Amino acid sequence: MRLSKGWLAAIIIIAVLLVDQIVKIWIKTHMYLGESIFVTDWFQIYFIENNGMAFGMEMGSKLFLTLFRIVAVGALIYAIFRIKDKPRYSAGFIACVALITAGAAGNIIDSVFYGMIFNNPMPPAVAQMFPPDGGYAPLFHGKVVDMLYFPLFSFYWPDWVPFIGGQFFLFFQPIFNIADAAITVGILVLILFYSKALSIPEDEEPKPTVE
Repeated sequence: MRLSKGWLAAIIIIAVLLVDQIVKIWIKTHMYLGESIFVTDWFQIYFIENNGMAFGMEMGSKLFLTLFRIVAVGALIYAIFRIKDKPRYSAGFIACVALITAGAAGNIIDSVFYGMIFNNPMPPAVAQMFPPDGGYAPLFHGKVVDMLYFPLFSFYWPDWVPFIGGQFFLFFQPIFNIADAAITVGILVLILFYSKALSIPEDEEPKPTVE
């Protein structure tokens, strides 16, 4: 039996959430903040936490960001229900929206609950889940766990380059998580392969009113 687009979206969201949270919980309970595990020259497991949005960016207050994510995920889930049965939107398009939804939801879980279910000891101690003395922050004020670090290459800018001459440059500096990766992949694939589906079709555009 062929999998419907609605079930496809549900499976993607659940799978991404499970993998994202399993990895984050393992990192929290097995690594101390700031610890790094060297995998290759271009990949490390590097445990950090942040209050901001994707890739550790800091934007606005913590509570505002958490509430914004919740509203955004609600809107994305509503959109999936609205478009899942429309022939115009392919399974690939629905899968991309599901990836974005799952990624946003994964970071919401950190923001909403992690402050209550984990403590935040000083390194080299690792966090404890459901500590007897309570968590490190109230509801909606938890920190997002990041761990994927890809320092692909680095160099020093030549001295003759204006403003940045002689400075050290590292690519790729941001540390992120699986939820961030899901959001990024979903958005990039939408832009590259489904840009036409993002536009409003002519038969759905609002018609001008004749007075």
